[in-house]
Amino acid sequence: MSIWTRISDALAALAAGESLTTVFEKLRTPPERSVAFTIAVIALGAKMAKADGMVTRDEVSAFREVFYIPKEEEDNAARVFNMARTDVAGFEEYARKIARMFEEAHATLFDLMEGLFVIAVADGDYHAMEDDYLARVATIFGITEREFKALRAQFVTDAEHDPWDVLGVDPDTPMDQVRAAWRQAVRESHPDQMIARGVPEEAIKLAEMRMVAINRAWEEISAGRA
Repeated sequence: MSIWTRISDALAALAAGESLTTVFEKLRTPPERSVAFTIAVIALGAKMAKADGMVTRDEVSAFREVFYIPKEEEDNAARVFNMARTDVAGFEEYARKIARMFEEAHATLFDLMEGLFVIAVADGDYHAMEDDYLARVATIFGITEREFKALRAQFVTDAEHDPWDVLGVDPDTPMDQVRAAWRQAVRESHPDQMIARGVPEEAIKLAEMRMVAINRAWEEISAGRA
């Protein structure tokens, strides 16, 4: 059974009256965590897309840049999107339940935020309302201000970029410790590691995006120290 069929089944249960808490409780363990991860990106992404007042084709298409959708699964994917769009529940409710579900996997919540940023910048304009939305979700997820700044710099072209924030180290950190932080970040961004913590194989492109940012930060710091 494909991930999209499983997601569609989960959302059908919601539509039939099952609570979000009940549905997510069934998705707490692998491999179903990947279903929960995808539902989280869809639900929060659909609500965020309305934060700037409209849902554009670019924002919907952006999801396809993060999640691979086979042609034969397009109908199931469309059903998922339509259900997410018509759901009237507030995004804070989703965010809090998702945060509790992944409370022991902070890195997974970070992965999820990356997917939301891809959707936010898809129309070429990062709106203040989208920034506020993402900042509020990040706070609920327990993501620090420094981590949020690094995420914003990774995806928003004109955002202030600080390579030290990307690696989570201070400018006076010894170079051997900076190198260790870079290597740890690379390990955590390996596709196998991301899949193990709940990111579906269909969304592994997130690993490629993060690796670019991590290596760029390391190169900038190395060049500056040199």
